[in-house]
Amino acid sequence: MSITTWPDDERPREKLLQRGAAALSDAELLAIFLRIGAPGISAVDLARDLLKQHGGLRTLLGLDQAEFCATRGLGPAKYVQLQAVLELARRYLEETLQRGDAIQSVADTHRYLMAKMRHHPHEVFAVLFLDNKHRVIQYEELFFGTIDSSSVHPRQVVKRALYHNAAAVIVAHNHPSGVAEPSRADELITLRLKEALALLDVRLLDHVVVGDGDVVSLAARGVI
Repeated sequence: MSITTWPDDERPREKLLQRGAAALSDAELLAIFLRIGAPGISAVDLARDLLKQHGGLRTLLGLDQAEFCATRGLGPAKYVQLQAVLELARRYLEETLQRGDAIQSVADTHRYLMAKMRHHPHEVFAVLFLDNKHRVIQYEELFFGTIDSSSVHPRQVVKRALYHNAAAVIVAHNHPSGVAEPSRADELITLRLKEALALLDVRLLDHVVVGDGDVVSLAARGVI
């Protein structure tokens, strides 16, 4: 059945206009991007099939050009559109925390870190350096690979904090599995970094673990 025959409150575009984008499922949002389905299948059903085939949005949106264009209902034009949309989203979020801007919102910080880190195929440990008014000095990715207590070196974080003359830092790392739940190793890294930075009167404000669609704050968990 064509989407045009559906009730207005079930059509993705009309539903978004009436209730906002947050009310739509992943499949409905993807269907708006696709615009049309394939022979014998609506855009929403095609979107559901694509999400099921690739295991969710994260994998689907992370496909390289060859894999993306080889998928039913997709092609070069859609790949170009998708890359443009993703880059626009990243740039929009980066503008919320430009160099010299003071951090106004924990939620904005989390969205910024998600935009920076969630699509890495491997683990990355990053640091957001701040001045004494919590204005952004620099974002740097320092460690790569398996992020554990032996691979994250507090001395290097301290060295970069001194270089930037930072008064505070927020550290973050991603979980490529998509699950943002911190491990015991994550807690141990946090405590080691807090102690090392405190020797220089640099505050560790938070350690954020980035998953596929959410983040977990170790400060909110009481670890810091």
